[in-house]
Amino acid sequence: MIVLAAGSYGLKILGVTALGAVVERRLGPLVSLLPAILFSALIVVMTFETAGELVLDARVVGVGVGALAVWRKAPLLVVIVAAMSVTAALRLIV
Repeated sequence: MIVLAAGSYGLKILGVTALGAVVERRLGPLVSLLPAILFSALIVVMTFETAGELVLDARVVGVGVGALAVWRKAPLLVVIVAAMSVTAALRLIV
């Protein structure tokens, strides 16, 4: 955690100096992807982990249905309702 904080402040300092343009040219595409990467990691942790243990339950199927709907380019509301409905139905059955 300390290394991440130091790296973050280091990048901020580089942005203010003359090296900022060089760093932005090389790391710009990677930095623009960080929010999507962090959000994806959060979804994975919330789906597969409960109390420090790996859990495979209705949430996994719901996320899979949501991912399939996104892949099929469904509207966001359809993605959410599909994932929620499948998860709820499986929890009701099991």
